[in-house]
Amino acid sequence: MRIDLLAGASYNSAVMPSPVPTILVFDSGLGGLTVFSEVLKARPDARFVYAGDDAAFPYGRLSEQTIIVRVLAVMERLIGLYDPQLVVVACNTASTIVLPHLRERFSVPFVGTVPAIKPAAQATQTGYITMLATSATVTREYTRDLVQTYAADCKVNLVGSRLLAGFAEAELAGNPVSDEELIEELQPCFIEDEGGRTDVVSLGCTHYPLLLPRLQKLAPWPVTWIDPAPAIARRVTQLIGSPIPGHEADENEALAVFTGGAGITAAFREALRAKGLPVVMIEDMPLLQG
Repeated sequence: MRIDLLAGASYNSAVMPSPVPTILVFDSGLGGLTVFSEVLKARPDARFVYAGDDAAFPYGRLSEQTIIVRVLAVMERLIGLYDPQLVVVACNTASTIVLPHLRERFSVPFVGTVPAIKPAAQATQTGYITMLATSATVTREYTRDLVQTYAADCKVNLVGSRLLAGFAEAELAGNPVSDEELIEELQPCFIEDEGGRTDVVSLGCTHYPLLLPRLQKLAPWPVTWIDPAPAIARRVTQLIGSPIPGHEADENEALAVFTGGAGITAAFREALRAKGLPVVMIEDMPLLQG
């Protein structure tokens, strides 16, 4: 294990005797930071481990079986190291594929991230909604079942992007892509015909809210954007309760763990610090594909 400490930070996982829970937030990369921020607001007293499986990013390029084997292996290592009381799988692809396997293998409760089709259908006024997600998520039978169950009366536009997750990671690292590149990915989300036009865009990848201010600015007309993170945070408090009175978390009770760490730059470190993660650790787990 390699430990990479930001200036002035220290971390000792053995000296944490308080009664508050340890919450593990897991994603293939940095998208889960949007979920982490909301869960942190809901349980500011808790100890947090943010885990990004950057050695295998992006999951959308992997087969389902490879994702299952990979996530189970990484989760076993993380649960063994940090003994969380709850795990948030802040990744749509991993949630739709691996959650049943995780719940079968481990006793810790898991909160998943599923495409927000139902709230989109509830929010639309025109009946035209778009689910913007990874290519892997929009092609899953799970997603199409949600559409049939909750939005059968709507005109649902499933848009799969191969690039937006990477654009979001570049944004956080201080290397934003051009407006033109974002517009090219955003344009298919907006439909207008004689029957109406898109008025709700549901973000079906936790990376995408990292780009939300720019997406709002570049959209051809105003729409309601749905970010699943607040609902996930509410589910966390339903399962493990509200903050414990009298306990204020120390900043060193939150750390970020990555399975590769190749992209950890100075700007990246500062972005993590700003998000409430002052300590970075590398748990080397290269992706091995047979």
